[in-house]
This record gives sequence, C-alpha cells and structure tokens, in this order.
Amino acid sequence: MNDRLLLLIESNTTGTGRQFAQRAVAAGIEPVLLSADPGRYPYAAEDGLRTVVVDTADPAALWSAVRELAATAEIAGVLSSSEYFVATAAELADRLGLPGPAADAVRACRNKTTQRRLLAGAGVPVPGFTEVGEVAEAVDAAARLGLPVVVKPVQGSGSVGVRLCASLGEVADHAGTLLAATVNERGLAAPTRVLVESYLTGREFSVEVVGHEAVVTVAKHVGPPPVFVETGHDLPAALPTRQRDALTGCAVAAVRALGLGWGAAHVELRLDGDTPRVIEVNPRLAGGMIPELVRRACGIDLVTAQVRAAAGLPVTLERDRDAGASIRFLTVEAAGTLGPADAVEEALSRARQVPEVVDAALYRAPETPVGPAEDFRGRLGHVITAGSSTAAAARAADEAVTRLAGALRPPAAPSTVQPPVPPAPADTALDHKDHKDHKDHKDHGGREDHKDHEGRIDRMDRMDRQETV
Repeated sequence: MNDRLLLLIESNTTGTGRQFAQRAVAAGIEPVLLSADPGRYPYAAEDGLRTVVVDTADPAALWSAVRELAATAEIAGVLSSSEYFVATAAELADRLGLPGPAADAVRACRNKTTQRRLLAGAGVPVPGFTEVGEVAEAVDAAARLGLPVVVKPVQGSGSVGVRLCASLGEVADHAGTLLAATVNERGLAAPTRVLVESYLTGREFSVEVVGHEAVVTVAKHVGPPPVFVETGHDLPAALPTRQRDALTGCAVAAVRALGLGWGAAHVELRLDGDTPRVIEVNPRLAGGMIPELVRRACGIDLVTAQVRAAAGLPVTLERDRDAGASIRFLTVEAAGTLGPADAVEEALSRARQVPEVVDAALYRAPETPVGPAEDFRGRLGHVITAGSSTAAAARAADEAVTRLAGALRPPAAPSTVQPPVPPAPADTALDHKDHKDHKDHKDHGGREDHKDHEGRIDRMDRMDRQETV
C-alpha cells in the first residue's frame, strides 16, 4: 500500500472521475474516494478503488474521516471531479496546508450571481442579469431585460434547470418550479434563488484554462431550445485569430477577476457580435469528455496536470501534436426506445467503423424507453473522433453519431441543433399588461438590474452550497 494518498471527494459518474484515480496511481499515489454512497460510481468497485463511506455534506464528519486517514499515511492532495464538491475539496486542501485553489474564490465562483457581480465589477463582459427570490420578481426582471430570457438556478451544472423562456408566463412557470425546489438532483440543499439573464444568440465556446494560461478553445454544439443540452464539442475551434484571441483573453481575464489561477478552469462564453461574454466560469476541469478531446488533439493531459498539481508535483502543458478531436452525444427529439440487443450492437459496430472513431458508447440497456433530453442526464451515448484537423474530426463525428442513432426505435436521426431564438418583437414580447413600458428598463450591458433588489445582495453573497455532474 502506498504511503501517499490522494483524497477524492465524491466524483462525477463518468469520464474524469475514473481518470483522476487512474492518474494518481500512475503518479505513484494511492487514490481514496470519500463518498456518502460509493456505489453511485460503478468504476470504484470495478477498479478496486479504496473507498471511505462518510457524509460528505457534513463538514465535521468529513474532517474526522480525513484526520483518521492522515493518522496512518501522508495526504498528498485533495481533489474533486464533481462540480458540487470542488469547494469542499479546496477547503480541505487549505486546512491541510496542501496545494489547491483559494477556497473563498471557488465558493464565490460556484454561486452564479456572485460570480456575475465580480466579473461585471472587473469589467469582464457578461449578459444582463438579475437575481430573484420570488416569482413576481422573476417576471418583473424578465420584462426589464427583454424577452426571451434564460432562467436558471443560482447554483448548478450540466444544464440542469436552465431554460429559455419566451413569454412572461413561461418565466413565471419555470421560476416557480425552481424556487419550489429545496434540494438539487444530488439531494443536497439548494438555495431558493433564481437567476434571470439576457439571452445571447451568438455561437457558444469554452476556453480551457490552467492557471492563467489558455490551453485550447472549444466550439460547442447545443441542442434545440428551450433547454441548453450540450450535444457535442469540436477542438481546437476553427476561428479567425482575432476571435480566438478575444475569447482566450476574456476567459483569462475572468479567471483573474474571480481570484482563481490554480489548476483548471472551464470558461463558457458566447460571441455577442465580436464581443465575447462570459456565460460562466467553472473552477474545475471541463465535463463532456473535453479533457479526453484535448489529450487526443493536443497531446496535453489535463487530468494528469490537475492530479500532479494537487500533489505538489511538476506539471507540463507542452503540446506534442496539432490535430483535431470531436465528440457527439446521442439525443432524441421524440419519445421512443433503444432497440433490442442485436440492433444496439449493430449500431455500435457501424459507428466504430468510421475510420476516425476512437470510442463509441451507449449509456442505456437495450429496449429502454428514451425521450428528449432536458439536461446532461438525458444524453443516450457518444462517439469520439480524432482526425488530422478539426473539420475532419467533426465530419467523422457527425457520421458516426448518425450511425449510432440506428439503435433507436422507431428509427430516427439524432437531435439536431436549432438556430438561436431571436428576441421577441416589442409589440408581442409581453403577456402581462403591467409591464408595457419594459423597454425603458432594458439592460444588455452585462450589469445587474438592481431595482428593488439591493437589500438582498449581502444575503446572497453569504449563501453557499455544493453541486455535481
């Protein structure tokens, strides 16, 4: 047994969770998963990962478990691949005197409203936004910002609870649903606050940042509104130098403004004309298998970099190739089922026959009912491709996911990306007479609409919780 331990606080269920443990072993460090329910992560048992059962939402219980481990071995580092527990991991690392991001910065970053305020205050462009705690406030904010608007929880990931609302009635309905929830999809306490923000129609990208260095820009594919399910990624994004530099410069500025700068950050942006606007900064590695795409396209292993940084080991980000990589997730637009086992195997086999395909998978058992995705949990499978260029990888991914869709019954093409929803005309945007003068109050400059909300700022700044993908 190794004398050095890397503590993993919970995990995501696929992708980098398993890879964190594998990379720790490769570095000569024993990974230990601390979890309220290790059975949630099948890879833990499959890989023989050492686990400790503890209530990870209870700081005292978690600290007691960490101290017990530290009594018999050296704790080399603390990490989490879960969005919901990155702040917890940062706090533990700080308490143990180990490398990691500033815990206060991670906690602030995880609250979307606090993050927006910090970015806007530093001059980093963001959408117009308002935080609310009541349905009536959400309707009022939407009227002032101008329809359509995006309504989302103040904390969350994987597009859970994020919805485009085209009318005030839709705003009221969705805000009411979010505000009524007292726990999130992980069963953790959720703040009863909602963010209403201007809808940006430009193309969506992410920039993967390590420290204050932009590693790569990723072009995102997003499914049809009103939800925002990510259906694919291409990297490096094929962009004019001017736009690429604008995106990377904005992403690094955002990381600095939030007090981050240790380890990985996943910065999501949209181009608003030629101006990048930050949708959100995630103080962690990207999900959606993006680190695997980066490894295949650039030769940079972001998971290894994160693990080695946490353990205080030297990190290299040297690019050793200039290729392209893509992923497409299988989603559907209508209810159906996966076919029988032979149809599933045939679809997987046909997808894998595309020359550039390096991985293809389905997440559901044969003959399982399927339906349109509301968030990341509704994705049914994926294909990953690596090619000589971004365009070659993207073409292959499109072909392979079409073949993978052959597993569906009735047969159907995979869900396609819809064009952005344009702003509603001024004479049809509202469905509530009390807001007929809303145009005078619009704010599209990335500032918070403070009307009737100043008294709630301090209370929101103190809110803290955790979430995960």
